[in-house]
Amino acid sequence: MTEKTATEKTATEKTAITEQVRERYAEQALQVTDVSSGSCCGTPLETSDVFGSVLYTGAEHTEVPDEAMLASIGCGNPTAVADLRPGESVLDLGSGGGIDVLLSARRVGPTGFAYGLDMTDEMLALARANAAKAGATNVEFLKGFIEEIPLADATVNVIISNCVINLSADKNAVVREMFRVLTPGGRLGLADVVAENQLTESERIERGSYAGCIAGALSDAEYRVALAATGFTDVSVEFTHEVAPQMHGAIIKAVKPS
Repeated sequence: MTEKTATEKTATEKTAITEQVRERYAEQALQVTDVSSGSCCGTPLETSDVFGSVLYTGAEHTEVPDEAMLASIGCGNPTAVADLRPGESVLDLGSGGGIDVLLSARRVGPTGFAYGLDMTDEMLALARANAAKAGATNVEFLKGFIEEIPLADATVNVIISNCVINLSADKNAVVREMFRVLTPGGRLGLADVVAENQLTESERIERGSYAGCIAGALSDAEYRVALAATGFTDVSVEFTHEVAPQMHGAIIKAVKPS
């Protein structure tokens, strides 16, 4: 019998994984709220040299509210590689506290627009508060699932995501939805955890949890195949730093043909 892959979960397994992830990120949002309000009830925020705001090494810390930085537990800086241009529309999958949406909104300017999509009420509330604090008017935060993006076909020029696609229990659905909502010629600039090709799914699970961005990671080859099979071209996967043995933060790029 062949080993079941990350894209072949049962409905029950998918629901359990989604709820595990939702609880994890709701907790993170509430921790940020507690810290920023001075509450003594929150537990300390996680710190890491491979995840989170430490990966924003440019001027980003001065461009967004502190709460947006504190909420970041991604594995990269997708806005640094997405080559955003004035007037473009951008969608951030799993937008969390809003850091990459707010950075994107600044880069596309007043003639552009940035959407954030998240399934977690607590993160959405934090993101909207951060947008108000930043005075961002060309942003909108949507509630929904990255497997069922609540936007019309060919809505956005660019899709970014920061260590979220590995959390999905149905990655094929995510890839199909990304292709659908991109305009012809639109592109992906994703940061995600990616496994080396030799690691089996069980070996990935041994290295960490789904909610910790490890167990659900695709391999380099699996990512390339999923994107190409859906119709994406110019697919590239570039490892940036190791986050677990033989697993890496990576930048994934692809283009929807014109």
